[in-house]
Amino acid sequence: MKTKRQYTKEFKEEAVHLAEQSDNKSQVARDLGIHISLLGRWKRELQERGNKAFPGNGKPKDEEMAQLKKENARLKQEVEILKKAVGIFSIRPQ
Repeated sequence: MKTKRQYTKEFKEEAVHLAEQSDNKSQVARDLGIHISLLGRWKRELQERGNKAFPGNGKPKDEEMAQLKKENARLKQEVEILKKAVGIFSIRPQ
């Protein structure tokens, strides 16, 4: 059974960039271990969609991003509370 290989967005963009700079696109594809038609497909998608090319499935990153944003907000609140506590305890009575 053959498994489907997955490539990162960065790999795809770099592969297209290398192919555009090279005179021998098929050699670039061989060096990267991909088929020349795959390289052509990536190039077309990058030209058509620009920064929105190669979105991936997106769901795991979105869930992780939401969780990280919540944690970041909680940590910012904790820092503010600690700053206020330091201010209160550092007041010297006269």
